[in-house]
Parts: sequence; structure tokens; C-alpha cells
Amino acid sequence: MRDELRSRIVSDPKVMTGKAVIRGTRITVELIVRMLSEGVSQEAILQEYPRLATEDIRAALAYAADVLADEQVFPLSTSCS
Repeated sequence: MRDELRSRIVSDPKVMTGKAVIRGTRITVELIVRMLSEGVSQEAILQEYPRLATEDIRAALAYAADVLADEQVFPLSTSCS
């Protein structure tokens, strides 16, 4: 299932300057995640963007989670010199 979701997300330098988008659209993962974070319901997103499917929203969230999981964190020293 993870691969099926992942295949819904593409990145092409010719589309939205290479940002991750839902395949076949110019709708970015960022837009979907941002809308959800602002409290827009999944149903409202699907109504606003009728080309999207529920699986596209799930794919956007899975993609965002994968990007964050791969994030490298470099702790800063807390000592004051």
C-alpha cells in the first residue's frame, strides 16, 4: 500500500519548479498539508479540488512524514562560553 501511495506523488522540474505534487496535477503536497494544518477538512479539500481523491491526501501526508523521517538533526551545544 505504501508504494501505491508513493506513486501518487511526483516531482518534475517543469511542474511547480520541482515541488512534490499529486501526479497529473499542479497541486503540491505542501498545499494539502498546509490546508489540513489550518483546519480545512479533507472533505472541503476534495470539494475545492475535485481532481483529488482521498488516497491523494493520504499520499501527501505519507510523503510529508517520509521527508521528516529523513530529516537530519544536528543538536546545538547548550553550553555558554
